[in-house]
Amino acid sequence: MTLDPQRLLRDLFDTAIAAAHPRQVLADQLPADRSGRAIVIGAGKAAAAMAQAIEEAWEGELSGLVVTRYGHGADCRRIEVVEAAHPVPDDAGERVARRVLELVSNLEESDRVIFLLSGGGSSLLALPAEGISLSDKQAINKALLRSGAHIGEMNCVRKHLSAIKGGRLAKACWPATVYTYAISDVPGDQATVIASGPTVADPTTSAQALEILARYGIEIPENVRAWLNDPRSETVKPGDPCLSRSHFQLIARPQQSLDAAAHRVRAAGLTPLILGDLEGEAREVAKVHAGIARQIALHGQPIEPPCVFLSGGETTVTVRGNGRGGRNAEFLLGLTEALNGLPGVYALAGDTDGIDGSEDNAGALMTPDSLERAVARGVSAAERLADNDGYGFFAALDDLIVTGPTRTNVNDFRAILVLERHTDDH
Repeated sequence: MTLDPQRLLRDLFDTAIAAAHPRQVLADQLPADRSGRAIVIGAGKAAAAMAQAIEEAWEGELSGLVVTRYGHGADCRRIEVVEAAHPVPDDAGERVARRVLELVSNLEESDRVIFLLSGGGSSLLALPAEGISLSDKQAINKALLRSGAHIGEMNCVRKHLSAIKGGRLAKACWPATVYTYAISDVPGDQATVIASGPTVADPTTSAQALEILARYGIEIPENVRAWLNDPRSETVKPGDPCLSRSHFQLIARPQQSLDAAAHRVRAAGLTPLILGDLEGEAREVAKVHAGIARQIALHGQPIEPPCVFLSGGETTVTVRGNGRGGRNAEFLLGLTEALNGLPGVYALAGDTDGIDGSEDNAGALMTPDSLERAVARGVSAAERLADNDGYGFFAALDDLIVTGPTRTNVNDFRAILVLERHTDDH
């Protein structure tokens, strides 16, 4: 059987997404007793698909409200689905966050709340803390996204500017029992980081939030500074009694998707190598991947080709130019430039939610002749990378991957296929 490199990489991406879809992973994690009334709330790019899975599996009375990104909705019969903006929150997210808080206020000990959480929930469930406007949060969020701050730093700031994150949602639900079912999109799968942990304790502090803002040179208005210096800005800390009836269950994580893709690699007769969840500047992570690909192609180390090495996680992009493209397009453009046409190496990078940054593509594909084809079209990889225009580069080659919203999210997926050993000295 002749191997089609691009088809294989697309198949691996589809496999990774399917392994994390709520219809595959949620039902088996629900409580054994699925009778009786439950209030369902949720936030994130997978929230609507998770709500659908709950409706199919729950035997008792259901009502509730979930918020997802525009275009990521799904048809639900008993649970209302609202769409809002991501990654920068809008007033629709603020309105639904107020409604969610109202829905879980004044509950009794006999009540059950099911909270469906996935990546993107931090922006989608955006309710500013007292004295802070939505425009304040939007401006700070935009500045953080452009600064190169990693997700943990961004979430620390978001939690302390929120009326709902950092355990505050669980506090609002007290004394009801809360079951949180989460799909992780963060390296390390920390419950405190996934969508800023609305139902779990938060060990970070307001002082740390101020330090992060100062470190990245982000200007903040006086009302925000005053709030972060106010003791009321502190989040719910470990050991707080209001968390004693709150249960957290991780139902999908990036590793599951990497494992599923590795299984598919073996089925194709190739050797997989999983590098795991990675962080860092996208173009720098690309250089590391290029070095590994070159070592495999030239020396058969650490594994012999034909092989595929896989990685996940969430890189960052420090925006310096005016181009289009998310972190996956940026990674792949950096990889294309670093490999410089190394024969027999193909790559895919995409976001498992189907949206790379704020564009309409999930990611893109790289082939050994990507640079050559770009030159033929008058497109410079170096110039596009300097302008943060990965989208434009791969659009010019017709190598964008467009899936539409997948309604799940275990963050980035990268697969690099090395077909053969050779002595090329690229």
